[in-house]
Amino acid sequence: MQWKQRLLREDRGRTKLQGLYFARKKLYKSMASKPGILTEWPWTFLGNFKYLVLAPFVGHSIYTYFMSKDESQRDIVYIIILPLLLSRVIHNQIWISLSRYRTAKGNNRIVDKSIEFDQVDRESNWDDQIIFNGLIYYIGYLLLEQAHHLPLWRTDGIIIIALLHIGPVEFLYYWLHRALHHHFLYSRYHSHHHSSIVTEPITSVIHPFAEHISYFLLFAIPLLTATLTGTASITAFGAYITYIDFMNNMGHCNFELIPKWIFSIFSPLKYLMYTPSYHSLHHTQFRTNYSLFMPMYDYIYDTLDKSSNTLYVKSLEREAELPDVVHLTHLTTPESIYHLRLGLASLASKPQSSKWYFWLMWPVTLWSIMITWIYGHTFIVERNLFKNLKLQTWAIPKYRIQYFMKWQRETINKLIEEAIMEADQKGIKVLSLGLLNQEEQLNNSGELYIRRNPQLKVKVVDGSSLAVAVVINSIPKGTSQVVLRGRLSKVAYSIALALCQGGIQVVTLDDEEYKRLKTKLTPEAATKLVLSKSYNVSKTWLVRDGLSEDEQLKAPKGTIFIPYSQFPPKKARKDCFYFSTPAMITPKYLENVDSCENWLPRRVMSAWRIAGILHALEGWKEHECGNMMFDIDKIWKASLDHGFCPLTMASATESKN
Repeated sequence: MQWKQRLLREDRGRTKLQGLYFARKKLYKSMASKPGILTEWPWTFLGNFKYLVLAPFVGHSIYTYFMSKDESQRDIVYIIILPLLLSRVIHNQIWISLSRYRTAKGNNRIVDKSIEFDQVDRESNWDDQIIFNGLIYYIGYLLLEQAHHLPLWRTDGIIIIALLHIGPVEFLYYWLHRALHHHFLYSRYHSHHHSSIVTEPITSVIHPFAEHISYFLLFAIPLLTATLTGTASITAFGAYITYIDFMNNMGHCNFELIPKWIFSIFSPLKYLMYTPSYHSLHHTQFRTNYSLFMPMYDYIYDTLDKSSNTLYVKSLEREAELPDVVHLTHLTTPESIYHLRLGLASLASKPQSSKWYFWLMWPVTLWSIMITWIYGHTFIVERNLFKNLKLQTWAIPKYRIQYFMKWQRETINKLIEEAIMEADQKGIKVLSLGLLNQEEQLNNSGELYIRRNPQLKVKVVDGSSLAVAVVINSIPKGTSQVVLRGRLSKVAYSIALALCQGGIQVVTLDDEEYKRLKTKLTPEAATKLVLSKSYNVSKTWLVRDGLSEDEQLKAPKGTIFIPYSQFPPKKARKDCFYFSTPAMITPKYLENVDSCENWLPRRVMSAWRIAGILHALEGWKEHECGNMMFDIDKIWKASLDHGFCPLTMASATESKN
């Protein structure tokens, strides 16, 4: 059939387009424009199994400490290396989440340029340096007798480490850093780090393997000296490593957090501690502010950027950003916290899916559930820029399952209403209701809030009209009959009416659904509504997410399942096509897109979210709530005019038996 051939062609074309983003990850693995020796990490070929390189050491340390009968072999230093590495991972992740939240909020943000998927892919291996350091710690412990049975505290060791860092480490790093900006080394190594003009905390450790070797040798000077002189302690080691991580993350977080009063109280501190805005200038100007954490060498050798203080003050005074459009979403599954932009960056940059290792993270998942249960306010997830339109995404701290609990409805409605009122007070133009925030049984597609607050200036949009338009335009050309299955909704009624008026038969397989649909149609349109007991009447099915596996199995081979709901149905067939939930491909000028919206592919946005953007762009003055619907052709044309493209066949998949 011609439509099947077109389906496969468009599917392959769109898959290729989406695949370009993932292909760029492989491209950036080459590290720099002219990769030098030792650019790749030695365990790159292991992929997600790279942590196994630490397994022999971890196993040996656990066995030695817990199984050894000789008390002299039980050393807390050896066993504590693993918790130290884990604490570094947690420390980094806290900075990542905090930085993404603060830069989305806008207050004290330093650089306004966008972060895109290529940067996320390039920085996805930020944990390699922790693995590398872990190997050195274990090997160093086994080789150096002086590293065994360290005391908890030694003041002289802490002083030695501090002095050696201020002296040799900072001095040598400054000149190494300047050398790395020489065109020979820059093109082969350091350019990889500077590919990120807008920095995130983990940008600090994104370097080729060879660079990390040189950095480790520098940072090893204080630690090795303290060890060999017998002045080392557990506290000194842990504090110095934590200090390095803290300063690295802070310097790359892209929001200013060091208050001015600190430098007012002790003015020489400006030579001993840099700020995020100070190091940000190094990533935008390149030839200034070379220092590691202490700017004194930039002062000494006259490489201080003259605008350092101006940018620092300007960033501190910057207020939170007021968006034009807000999209209100919510959490879906307990594991969805990892897929949020504030969660794990590498997961957020890919369509949401279940991972086998999530069960290992159940303590964190349980903790997050408890926090969201207690926390009673929406939080900012993401910011974007569409031409001159400022966009933000806010999330309700509730999970999908809670929306179906009657005793939770009042609480959820209160949270949604508070978000709407907050948007109204801030002068936001449009607020779109995403996922189940516009569920009819919850608030009648948002009408509840309009009825309670008739004075609202912010326009509340449920996005139903565009969702209908997307579904209708996803139906293959030449289709004369479709099956409508699933719990009926505002979108379902509108789809049925539009199709019947367009001369396409709408088939229902349930008496009750047939009666309810017929009452919503005009007499003329109702002539195109058909009740059937056969599942083989059509190979085009319009469905909700609750479509059962049994019903899917009854559909004829090659059936196209097109969801009209916010959530996709669970796929039960390998010989059928499954379309995405109503969504469109965003234009290239939508900026700061570095995460996926739930299960949608990269740079694809749900119809409900796009509807809010269109509402603001077109300057429409009506709410789209309750029974209110816009003209389907009008809103579809508006979406195309503003650069959104049909996703249509993109997520349809076929696997033949």
